[in-house]
Amino acid sequence: MTISSIDAQVQEYVSRRGLTSKFAKQLGFLESNPRHPSLNVELLEPRNKGIYSFRVDRKYRTLFIFRPDKQAIEILAVTDHYK
Repeated sequence: MTISSIDAQVQEYVSRRGLTSKFAKQLGFLESNPRHPSLNVELLEPRNKGIYSFRVDRKYRTLFIFRPDKQAIEILAVTDHYK
């Protein structure tokens, strides 16, 4: 699967927090192997919505969905990781 275009707001959020290289590295893992252990992918509640998250680092997670119709992964947002 490929990563679809990333929204400008997501790119700005990543840039402002100094996550550009970490985010790019994790996107590479997601694209090549969505089950890569460092991603720590989780299906979020409610599960029927099909929204997943992966770890950028210990503080930030990225929300995304699989788009099988487009053979792509769509990035929705990058957020602070809750505890």
